[in-house]
Amino acid sequence: MLVDSHCHLAFPELAADVAGVVERARAAGVGRLVTVATRRVEWDEVRRLTALFPEVYAAVGVHPHHAADAGEAVTVEDLEAAVRDNPKVVGIGESGLDYFYDFTPRAVQESVFRVQAIAARRAGVPLIIHSREAESDTVRVVREVAEAPGFDRPLTGVLHCFSAGPALAKAGLDLGFFLSFAGIVTFKKADALRTVAATVPLDRLLVETDSPYLAPVPYRGKTCEPAYVARTAEVLAGIKGVSPAELAARTTNNFFRLFTKVPPP
Repeated sequence: MLVDSHCHLAFPELAADVAGVVERARAAGVGRLVTVATRRVEWDEVRRLTALFPEVYAAVGVHPHHAADAGEAVTVEDLEAAVRDNPKVVGIGESGLDYFYDFTPRAVQESVFRVQAIAARRAGVPLIIHSREAESDTVRVVREVAEAPGFDRPLTGVLHCFSAGPALAKAGLDLGFFLSFAGIVTFKKADALRTVAATVPLDRLLVETDSPYLAPVPYRGKTCEPAYVARTAEVLAGIKGVSPAELAARTTNNFFRLFTKVPPP
């Protein structure tokens, strides 16, 4: 069994044929999918999808691109309630910092990111982090929340769609986080990323598609979908020097260790 730990089934490219998307994922051996919200307006839709498909789970959050948008204000209590009230809401995110596009003032990005990190720690679910050209601030916020007193639970999480260098990889691992790789690791010019992936311990590795984006080779140029996680896993297996079956087993086990609200089969 494989797990797509991060996809966006509510995005229009996949929503138009969501039943077919999920069925093709099943046929490819993908037994669990986490569909991730990037805006509050998507929260109801991702929760609706979890009710339609038994293997689909959800995360709710606000992406840094939308942190200053109208209607996207979010509180720790909002997020805690979303996790508490639905057993299939299993993570908080997609959250984080994006200084590459800078669609949102950085102070606002950090404030909204911090709210989500606090909520994840209080709710006891993983924080799903997007970090692009914001490595030092990402690590600082995570460390500050992780080390803050007065919490009953540790902060756990994943650096999703990892595409950064060895410094962020080491910092994330030192904080106890997992690293998740998407189709980028299959791209022709991604040698540096493959070098980083080779250093990640097998017990801290996840796979994802981030679909509908970043379709792996040989599907580049097509709309990505969860079934393609099998190709990313195959490439990662080669990088790690293990069989595809072992890579699937290890990453699936890692998923259940991190996303503890998801019952294993």
